[in-house]
Amino acid sequence: MKPRFPVLAFVATMLVLSVAGAAEGKKSAAPKAKASNPDLAQITDTPGLPRVLLLGDSISMGYTLPVRAKLAGQANVHRPPENCGDTARGVKSVDKWLGTGKWDVIHFNFGLHDLKYLDAAGQLAPPEKGKQVASLAAYEANLRTIVARLKQTGAKLVYATTTPVPAGTTGRLEDDSVSYNAVAVRVMKELGVAIDDLHAFVKPRQAQLQRPANVHFTDAGSIQLAETVAGVIAPLLPPAQR
Repeated sequence: MKPRFPVLAFVATMLVLSVAGAAEGKKSAAPKAKASNPDLAQITDTPGLPRVLLLGDSISMGYTLPVRAKLAGQANVHRPPENCGDTARGVKSVDKWLGTGKWDVIHFNFGLHDLKYLDAAGQLAPPEKGKQVASLAAYEANLRTIVARLKQTGAKLVYATTTPVPAGTTGRLEDDSVSYNAVAVRVMKELGVAIDDLHAFVKPRQAQLQRPANVHFTDAGSIQLAETVAGVIAPLLPPAQR
């Protein structure tokens, strides 16, 4: 009778290879990690240049890189590594966003996340089926708290009005940006904060700058917003310290 051990060893080896191959197949099929959003990339300061902080939601994320490019050599343009969301998040997170460094100019906006309607699951919903994130009264109170904290930095402050809500946008009403901007503008004027009226800039050219039934902008639209934002910030910058 031929020895059984070589056959058993062969079978065992094949089983090990089969299991290892299956495991490798599963490993290869695993989804790749999502690439980080370049709009949220943090930068290292160029010594001697003024420091600018952009605060805002995904609209500001869209113009961050082109503003940074337009002010290259004039300012270090920073933003938090996240969407700043609504004013309630702003109240909770503003200290973290400011950090410990000195800011020369802070350009900020809150609004689109305050005026949106969410259902019980936290998803965008038609107004009749959802609840608005912040009432006008809550929005005003939060803005005052945020501005008070920003003023402590000694930076020059610029508030950007909330851009328009196109007709048919899910979870938001077209005219609410007007109502919320009216509150914000009144507060900023009372508190002596400069205003960058992005709403007025966008409104007559919405069809060219914004996506249909969507609060977000095309790439070309974000670049035009950046030109406006950079144009407001540049005159406020102190001289570079060489």
